Amino acid sequence: MSEFLDILTHGRRLQGAVKELSIEELEQVQEKLSGIIEKRKEKALEQEKLEKEKLEKLASIKKQMEEAGLNVEDLQALNLDTNKRAGKKRPIKYKLVDEKGEEHLWTGIGRMPRIYKDALDSGKSLDDYAIN
Repeated sequence: MSEFLDILTHGRRLQGAVKELSIEELEQVQEKLSGIIEKRKEKALEQEKLEKEKLEKLASIKKQMEEAGLNVEDLQALNLDTNKRAGKKRPIKYKLVDEKGEEHLWTGIGRMPRIYKDALDSGKSLDDYAIN
């Protein structure tokens, strides 16, 4: 990609690369590049608009906090822990001991392990393996 960029940004190399193209082909390339440039400009303006809205919202929240006599430390003091289970393992709901004496544990979430599926197919119930 860097070679392409070198050719595209270097005047003489670009001229040499497109010398075989007709004027119509060059105009098509120019139209496509202009379209890409316009889309990039629109995207940049949209990003700028979103950033401006975000800053306005932050300023509004800051003003509301000042009016209420609050600061950032007050919010941190609340210790808002949105995900209390983060980093913790899910509890085991099912335990199956096979004929070799090996335990197979399952949380009941996700795809059912084959050993449980085979046991259910042989007439057992999932309740038989539930841990209370």
